[in-house]
Amino acid sequence: MEDPWQKAYDFAVAVARKAGAVCFEHPFSFRNSSFIGEESVAKGEPCVLSDKPTWIIDPVDGTTNFKTKKNFSFELCLEDKMYKARKGKGAFCDDEPIQVSDMKDINKSIIISEHGTDRSPEKVTKIFSTMQKILCIPVHGLRGSGTAATNMCLVATGAVEAFFEIGIHCWDIAAGVIIVKEAGGILLDVDGGPFDLMSRRMVSANNELIAKRIIKEIEIFPVGRDDAPAEK
Repeated sequence: MEDPWQKAYDFAVAVARKAGAVCFEHPFSFRNSSFIGEESVAKGEPCVLSDKPTWIIDPVDGTTNFKTKKNFSFELCLEDKMYKARKGKGAFCDDEPIQVSDMKDINKSIIISEHGTDRSPEKVTKIFSTMQKILCIPVHGLRGSGTAATNMCLVATGAVEAFFEIGIHCWDIAAGVIIVKEAGGILLDVDGGPFDLMSRRMVSANNELIAKRIIKEIEIFPVGRDDAPAEK
């Protein structure tokens, strides 16, 4: 039986490859409500998932993502590498299959995180307190690459065991969500509950054991949802 989503997937790959080469020089946004991106949301356009196909775009990071409620295909292009995944079809880097680490020992694990963009003293204090507590578990290392997209691909390839952050946006992580899942990883909320793409908080990890050990140390602070009604 012909796969009805293959053409859409192939098109997404082609778009991501072309966009990756020019996105830093020519940032762009879409005005159609079926697109979600940092630039469009900044202009006051809606950030709401619906039943129809939705492109989630982050051109600054070189990510191009295609989503539908029943079937997903995502592309991620960065650092001259193409990371891609499709629901139920596996995850790949430059067409080579990738898989999360099989590490179960938190003391031998490398964890990755970022500082977010909120510089209010109380939130910065919680961020650094969390990092200190995780370092003192102890873990093998605590690092950051500067972008959620890269961090999630590092989890998917087994280079690190977990990535967590509070304050990220759906366009920062949409591609990575499918890539991590298809590479065998898991995603949870920072409180240990189910992951919610619009919540702006996430733990992605190679397995539940590592994820839940990290979650014990996270000091949670409030952030507004991506799909929250715009303030008038």
